[in-house]
Amino acid sequence: METLKSFLAPRETKKDSRTRAVSVEDTEAFLQIDNAPTWDALSSIAAEQAKEKGFTLPQEEDYENGPPNPVALRRTFGKPDQEPQIKLYRDHAAWCPYCHKVVLQLEEKKIPYVIEKINMRCYGDKPREFLEKVPSGLLPVLEVNGQVITESAVIQQLLEEWFPHPALLPPEGTSEKARALELMRLERQLFGDWLQYLCNGWGGDANRQRFEKTMDEVERALGVEEGPYFLSSFSLVDIIFAPFLERIVASIPYYKGVVVRGSGRWQNLERWFDAMETRPAYMAFKSDFYTHCHDLPPQLGGCASTPEAKEFQEKIDGLDGKSWSLPLEPITNSSLEPLSTGDDSMHARFVAASKLIHNHSAIVRFALRGAGSPGPRPVTAPLADPTAIPNMEYEEQVDAALRHVAHVMLTGMVEQGQHDGTGISTMASGKGVVDARGVPPSLAYLRDRVGVPRDMPLPAARQLRAHLNWMIDHVQTTST
Repeated sequence: METLKSFLAPRETKKDSRTRAVSVEDTEAFLQIDNAPTWDALSSIAAEQAKEKGFTLPQEEDYENGPPNPVALRRTFGKPDQEPQIKLYRDHAAWCPYCHKVVLQLEEKKIPYVIEKINMRCYGDKPREFLEKVPSGLLPVLEVNGQVITESAVIQQLLEEWFPHPALLPPEGTSEKARALELMRLERQLFGDWLQYLCNGWGGDANRQRFEKTMDEVERALGVEEGPYFLSSFSLVDIIFAPFLERIVASIPYYKGVVVRGSGRWQNLERWFDAMETRPAYMAFKSDFYTHCHDLPPQLGGCASTPEAKEFQEKIDGLDGKSWSLPLEPITNSSLEPLSTGDDSMHARFVAASKLIHNHSAIVRFALRGAGSPGPRPVTAPLADPTAIPNMEYEEQVDAALRHVAHVMLTGMVEQGQHDGTGISTMASGKGVVDARGVPPSLAYLRDRVGVPRDMPLPAARQLRAHLNWMIDHVQTTST
């Protein structure tokens, strides 16, 4: 179901570019715009880099038959003559954990399907046509030959029955099937104990102890088999656990100041995450700590923070002056946000830049909301305001700033965070320099709304966020 249960109030507006808001009125900024490469020139640079390094441009990705991709709306897995019978209605922002588990199952079983994306209530209205089919409006929804099916557990059970190969559950009547059902009940217990701990400011010690006790049960369950998964091989049990374990390891440090993945207490869980991160479907739809920590409160009705969480919040939100700043430290399995696959900074910069270049018109207009005004209709998700009004007065400056950002990401010329020697003047009286006070709030707005996996994977997202911060600082610094 769509609703998991807004504490997240807009932050105070300050001049610091790493707060969640930057005011046009309080900003003094200048930027040279006449030497920013054109979008066509940037496209050529990206194409040359892709050819040289073996990277894939967004326009060359095979969304229908290629690797799993959150952008894909139609998947046939190399069977183009087979019209998909499955239609999945899922959320636009890729926030919903119940949609998450269904799409993972479809991808792992390679069941042809199409997707229609629907707003969650916390950030927009649902189409009338959808509500006529599903009066509750809850997601996910499966439509098969005109039949509408709701509730993720029912959907997943039916998918296993209709598409038995490859089987993701043990055969009926076996001891392993009985264990799978027991593990699914454990997942529901973990879900409840996590929410009790996460969302309540009272009963803190008792709630933490109950949550950790259930985590210990999960740890023991992951130690039964020789392999890293819950059963003897990867199964639907892993898919069912994945969305909430992913959200647990993000939210508990952020709101409670307690590390889950990387603490050393739950070693089998560490092994499970390492194994999951070798699976293309899991990695394609994996989110990041920042996205989860800000998408959960609107869905849950609020999350309760403890004082111990402040340091983690500043790091995850990029407010510590380091986590979202150049130079970026490499991601490792010992990072605050662990990733067993690590990251390739050159490839991550390419992915971020190429996506920016490919969709630049829409991104520029979206960013200009930061210099504009809130939408006429209130939303409970502060980082999602679909009716916000862009301030087109600053379009030329913001467009040029984003062209500079794309260029420095492709070239790596500011990877160490340097501001000198870039050739991008911010002298108020310099040649080709204009008043760029609309740039910092626009780029800050964009930076805070880069969603993972909706927009790009974590390594690319952190590069884009850091380079946007670099540009925000650059236009507010008198330099040559």
